[in-house]
Amino acid sequence: MAGGWTRDGAVQDQIDDTIADAVKRARSDMPSGEALKHCDECGEEIPKAKRLALPGARTCVACQSARDAVRTSAGIDRRGSKDSQLR
Repeated sequence: MAGGWTRDGAVQDQIDDTIADAVKRARSDMPSGEALKHCDECGEEIPKAKRLALPGARTCVACQSARDAVRTSAGIDRRGSKDSQLR
């Protein structure tokens, strides 16, 4: 049940759109092609298991973990609160 002036199912549509956007972004961030043997950032060898599991890997585990730690979400804010619209 939607509230106020929204139609029924609008909240679920927002949830579905948010998930679809996150999946699309994650897929676009995935590397493709042949994996490197040595990390682009530090030069350390990329473990064979990672190269096999993730085709197109360009960074070692430590460098990729550091990259993932600083990644921020810049997606669309679909929350309906007034405060979220003012940011």
